[in-house]
Amino acid sequence: MSQQSHKPTGAFIAASWLALAIGMGVYLIGIWNADKMQLNEKGYYLVLLLYGLFAAVSLQKSVRDRMEGIPVTGVYYGMAWFSVMAALTLLTVGLWNATMASTEKGFYGMAYVLALFAAVAVQKNVRDVAQVDSVESDGRRMAEN
Repeated sequence: MSQQSHKPTGAFIAASWLALAIGMGVYLIGIWNADKMQLNEKGYYLVLLLYGLFAAVSLQKSVRDRMEGIPVTGVYYGMAWFSVMAALTLLTVGLWNATMASTEKGFYGMAYVLALFAAVAVQKNVRDVAQVDSVESDGRRMAEN
């Protein structure tokens, strides 16, 4: 079952990339500037960002693949869901136990969620643009023949 795809607007594509850059940027700047945070803590939060971004994109791809009838194993689909939940849980536990102000905890949490959401939007846009470009390319080739 093939879903018809529409090319996202340039404004939405730009907004998605900007949101990803802002989310990741402020999260990483916050880690960099955290004077009281030990290096191992900074590493923990960096790995959580990378893990969360990968998990969110992987989940979005799995959901989209299934929606378009592309086979995705139940194990991979379940692991993608588990990874997103694990990343969010690990961030929550880390921030809950962190010795920082509540405003800092909120800052990290909001930047993290923004980055994950934006990564999903960027991945969707990349896939939509590639799909539309592929259809247009196929159409031009057929018209030339």
